[in-house]
Amino acid sequence: MSILDKAQIGNTVKVNIEQSKDRLDKEIIDTLKNSSMGIICDFRITDGKGIGVILKLSNGKEQWFFEDEINLLDENGNVIKEEINENENKNMIFEIIENIKYENKKNIPDLLNPFNFAAWLLVSLKDIF
Repeated sequence: MSILDKAQIGNTVKVNIEQSKDRLDKEIIDTLKNSSMGIICDFRITDGKGIGVILKLSNGKEQWFFEDEINLLDENGNVIKEEINENENKNMIFEIIENIKYENKKNIPDLLNPFNFAAWLLVSLKDIF
């Protein structure tokens, strides 16, 4: 689940200056060094990286940020950690691989079919993982 799945207009977020300072001007960087908090004003589709947010900063100016450049805060001002359940993802992948069936192919068109190759590769690699 993405942090932006939980975010709403009006939420307070903390900007990670280190991830965004290479694309921001000096005035915005100085503002963020003074106070790295901002209020979400709007959401925007970015240039291929997904969804971004427009924040109103402490100096009153608005600036957009990528999703990975901000941290959502709870009502106490603590950063809400993005919950990543890696074990669940790994188990799902292993379950998919376990259910792939592969039979040896004997004729040339079946051997050259990329889907058959992909199935063979997954079945062959499942014992490694």
